Amino acid sequence: MYPIGLLFGLGFDTATEVGLLGISAAEASRGMNVWDIMIYPALFTVGMALIDTADSMLMTRAYGWALADPLRKLTYNMVITGLSVAVALGVGAIEILGLVRERWNLVGSFWNCVGAVSVHFSLIGYIIVGGFAACWGAALRIGRKRCSGPGEATT
Repeated sequence: MYPIGLLFGLGFDTATEVGLLGISAAEASRGMNVWDIMIYPALFTVGMALIDTADSMLMTRAYGWALADPLRKLTYNMVITGLSVAVALGVGAIEILGLVRERWNLVGSFWNCVGAVSVHFSLIGYIIVGGFAACWGAALRIGRKRCSGPGEATT
């Protein structure tokens, strides 16, 4: 798994860094001051540190909660893994169908729907994040309800 993770990380980070270098080069060619150009890498670093820290805190909390009970751990891991697989297959299918539609200029109600989904792909991202948040919230509610006794109030 390490090589796969390394390649995935290189793909996103390298593409982002190349984009950052391109923006910096474009601004330098327009005559922007070198010290002003250095703000782009600083902003990139701060943004990555913020997102990575928030992600780490959330995942530590989510998995720490799930590890407290073996049944909860199994259920939580199966649901999250299943949701991850479904999301990966869905995103891959949308991308492939969008490329097929573009390549062969396909029309029809199905292909128009594929085109509409491809155009609003950022909305799909919000739905995915909401789905993961809903699963985590539901797991938390179910876990709390299951752990409380028959006469206890749930919080």
